[in-house]
Amino acid sequence: MATASVSFKSREDHRKQLELEEARKAGLAPAELDEDGKEINPHIPQYMSSAPWYLNAQRPSLKHQRKWKSDPNYTKSWYDRGAKIYQAEKYRKGACENCGAMTHDKKSCTERPRKIGAKHTSMHIAPDEKIESFELDYDGKRDRWNGFDPTAYVHVIDRFDRKDEARKKFLKEEQLRKLEGKNKEGNEGEGNEGEREEEEEEEEEEEEDEDKVDEAKVDERHQMDFAKVEKRVRTTGGGSTGTVRNLRIREDTAKYLLNLDVNSAYYDPKTRSMREDPLPDMDPNEKFYSGDNQNRLSGQALEFKNLNMHAWEAFDKGQDMHMQAAPSQAELLYKNFKVIKDKLKSQTKDTIMEKYGNAASDEVLPRELLLGQSEREVEYDRTGRVIKGQELALPKSKYEEDVYVNNHTAVWGSWWKDHVWGYKCCHQTIRNSYCTGAAGIEAAEATAELMRANIARKEASDDKPVEREEKRLATWGTEIPDDLVLDEKLLAESLKKEDERRKVEKDERKRKYNVKWNDEVTAEDMEAYRMKKVHHDDPMKDFLN
Repeated sequence: MATASVSFKSREDHRKQLELEEARKAGLAPAELDEDGKEINPHIPQYMSSAPWYLNAQRPSLKHQRKWKSDPNYTKSWYDRGAKIYQAEKYRKGACENCGAMTHDKKSCTERPRKIGAKHTSMHIAPDEKIESFELDYDGKRDRWNGFDPTAYVHVIDRFDRKDEARKKFLKEEQLRKLEGKNKEGNEGEGNEGEREEEEEEEEEEEEDEDKVDEAKVDERHQMDFAKVEKRVRTTGGGSTGTVRNLRIREDTAKYLLNLDVNSAYYDPKTRSMREDPLPDMDPNEKFYSGDNQNRLSGQALEFKNLNMHAWEAFDKGQDMHMQAAPSQAELLYKNFKVIKDKLKSQTKDTIMEKYGNAASDEVLPRELLLGQSEREVEYDRTGRVIKGQELALPKSKYEEDVYVNNHTAVWGSWWKDHVWGYKCCHQTIRNSYCTGAAGIEAAEATAELMRANIARKEASDDKPVEREEKRLATWGTEIPDDLVLDEKLLAESLKKEDERRKVEKDERKRKYNVKWNDEVTAEDMEAYRMKKVHHDDPMKDFLN
């Protein structure tokens, strides 16, 4: 433990100090006292017991660990409810126009609005309320019982006391009434004394039976706690306790002992589950455990699994269904789905049976179908074609036949010309077009004749297109004059200017504020720009300086 002063100590003094601290911790030496004469715990570490240097502590103390800034303005008092300070006799200027009190205005007045306010009558002036303001500390602001008056609860206690007294009085009167009735019966006849005694004994025994607790039930309750396990759940530091019961009867063999073969069904000790059957070769009528999968694939577990799968599939298809958010809705929709599915299955089955019949029914098949014989005579030739007795069935197409649309008298595809299908009635080559009849045929022929004449006239003309001279443009987008001559000195100066401009673009910090731009571009400047420009499609651009 540290001392108050931090002055230099010799090795011997330091050793003695350590021995004294060890003796204080062991209880062999008295504890050190602070400024107030209180003992300091020797087990307090040094960084807590040593005071900062700026406090100039002369003796060891723990005052620097306590709250030393105390605000005297904080109070724990409360408002004096209903207190009045002054009762005026006439209305005062600035008072409430309704009741006449000076502590509030008409808008915040809590009295009943008067027909004629106190401002005009100067009668029944309300007294001024006592207004207080407190500055509460942190605990005072959050104290829910601050200002509570215990005497306000006295009337509740008195009411319950009166009820208890009335109940005791009523019970006492009932007991006296019973005793008086027994005394009257005893005075009327003494011959039936034995019977009355037996009846009294039976009543006493019944009362005792009601008061006692069945010992068998108690023993049964104790026996039911054989598998009670207390453990802490759902908390970081331990939290609340929960009761977990293992409902396995202790006489039954544990599932991991049913088959001791190491290659048998796997037992998970953490979840206490064995999903596979430990005894697959045993008679199912003799074994009582067939694995946990037997429970998952049978009964309500399978139905619940199907319900979850239906909810997931319905949600994926865009239906607003969620098993956890609305389980009742999901279950109702699943029931409706099963009803509709069964109805659709039965409807499909009935349709098939109506069309093809039911071989499993008790209906007797016709004789011609049963024996494969009939009275109909059919004659065939050598090639197997039918000559007599049966008409040839024309093959039917899956498309609609002999259906005329848009006033046509022929179907689409009844006319062919120049590798194009059309309608025979009007020679239209556009499907679903309106029929124009003979006029359409004539118009089509005239159009074709005009097209052939235009093609022949075009072939007959020998006119060639006018050739135009291509003008070579300069690098800056204008036409290059024939007498353009570049000055070598000006071109060299333009190349230097272009290099300087590129350096300035790379480093913006070297650019000055007052920059004078020259918009006049000469042929040498454009040639220098073209020569310095980087062509990204040039394979040798990485080797340029």
